[in-house]
Amino acid sequence: MPEAATATQATIGDSEFDRDTALTLREPGVYDIDLSAGWTIISAVNGGYLLAVLGRALADALPHADPFTISAHYLTASQPGPAVVRTDIVRTGRTLSTGQASLFQYDEQGNEIERIRVLASYGDLGSLPDDVRTTAKPPAFPPMDQCFGPEDGPAPVDGSSAITDRLMLKLDPSTLGWALGAPSGKGEMRAWFGLADGRDADPFSLLLAVDALPPTAFEIGLKGWVPTVELTVHVRCRPAPGPLRVSITTRNLAGGFLEEDAEVWDSMDRLVAQSRQLARVRLG
Repeated sequence: MPEAATATQATIGDSEFDRDTALTLREPGVYDIDLSAGWTIISAVNGGYLLAVLGRALADALPHADPFTISAHYLTASQPGPAVVRTDIVRTGRTLSTGQASLFQYDEQGNEIERIRVLASYGDLGSLPDDVRTTAKPPAFPPMDQCFGPEDGPAPVDGSSAITDRLMLKLDPSTLGWALGAPSGKGEMRAWFGLADGRDADPFSLLLAVDALPPTAFEIGLKGWVPTVELTVHVRCRPAPGPLRVSITTRNLAGGFLEEDAEVWDSMDRLVAQSRQLARVRLG
C-alpha cells in the first residue's frame, strides 16, 4: 500500500481515483481525458477503471447523477494516454435517463479507434424507497486481518500490475489456492476491497470494484490474461462508509469463454452492486 495511504485519508471528490477519472469538457457531449498508467494490468488499462471514466462522463451529460445500470462492450484494449469520450442522450424521464458513450484513442497513423461502448440508465439513488425483500446474504469469509493482500506475497515484476498499488485488497485465504500452485477448481474469488488512499466508496468506485479482483479463472487452474468482452453492472444503493466485501463466482467455462457474477456488499450488510461479465480465456 502506498505510504500516502497511511498518512491522510482521502475523501470522495479529492482522491487519486477522482483525479484519474476526471474529464475535461471539450464541447457538449465530448470529453477529453488522459488515461492514467496507474490503473493498468501489464500494459492494458483495467476495465473497471474505464467503466468509471465513462460513468462519470454520462453523469455529467445526463440530468440524473447516479448509474443504476450500465452495460459495456470492450472492443479493443485501452492504453494509458490521451482519449476522448463522446456521449449521446437517448432518453430523459422523470426518474430515469438513458445515454450511451464511447471512448476512443488513436493509432500510430492518427486514426481513431473505438475502445469501449456503453449504454446506461441513470437516476437518483437517494430517492429510492427503503423497502428491501431479499434472500441474498453477505459472503462469509474471515475478518480482514486474517486475509491476505499483494503485499503478503512475492514481490511482483515491475510494471506488471500497477493497479494493485491503488487498491486495498485482502483476499479470502480459501480462494488463494492458485497463488500457492494448488487452485481449488471452484471458480470463486472473495476479498475485502477499498481504495489504498482510504477514500470511501461511491457509485463510481463500485464500477471499479466489480472488476478489480484476480480472475476466477485462476482458481479454476488457468493462467494469463482474461480479457472482458461484456460487463453489466447494477448499482443498487449508495454504499455506507467502510470497506466493501466482493464475492465473484464462475459456474461455466465453455468454448473459451466464462462468466463472472459479482456481488458487492457494504459495511451495513447491504447488497450495493451486482454484475455479470463475459470474459475470454486462453486454454492450453
